[in-house]
Amino acid sequence: MRFSSGLRAGLIALMAIVGASLSSAAYADSGSVSIRIFKAGFVIGGSAGSGTLNFHGQNYRLGIGGLSYGFTFGASETRFRGTVSNIRRPSDVEGVYAQAGAGAAAGRGAQAVVLTNQRGAVLTLTGAQSGLIVSLDLSGLALSLK
Repeated sequence: MRFSSGLRAGLIALMAIVGASLSSAAYADSGSVSIRIFKAGFVIGGSAGSGTLNFHGQNYRLGIGGLSYGFTFGASETRFRGTVSNIRRPSDVEGVYAQAGAGAAAGRGAQAVVLTNQRGAVLTLTGAQSGLIVSLDLSGLALSLK
C-alpha cells in the first residue's frame, strides 16, 4: 500500500513538472521580421539599420546597431526577412544577438543566419547582401523597439 501511494505521488509530481514546462513553452509565440542592415569597417566595424516586427497583426519599428571586431574590410547592405520565435510580447525581440563568423561578398550574395538573444528570442533570417566586404570577426547586433 505504501509503495503504490509513493509511486502515485511521484507520478503526479512528474506530470506536474512536465505540464508546467510544456505550458510555458505553449504560450511562446512568433512573428515575422524584415530588417535592413548596413555594415562597414576596417578592423573594427559597425552596423546600423532598421526593420519591422509584425506580431499579432501589429507592426513595430525596430532600430538596429552593432559593432564587430576582427578582420573586416569593406561595406555592404543586407536585407533580411524571416521569423522571430519564442517571444511572448514584442519587447522580447529587444536585446543583443552575438555571432562569430566569416564571410565575403562581392556584388550580390545570399545570407542565412540564426541568432538568439538573452531573453531566448530566436531570429531565423535569410536575405541578400550587396557590396564589397570580407570579414572574419566577432560581432554583436542590438535590436530595440522604436
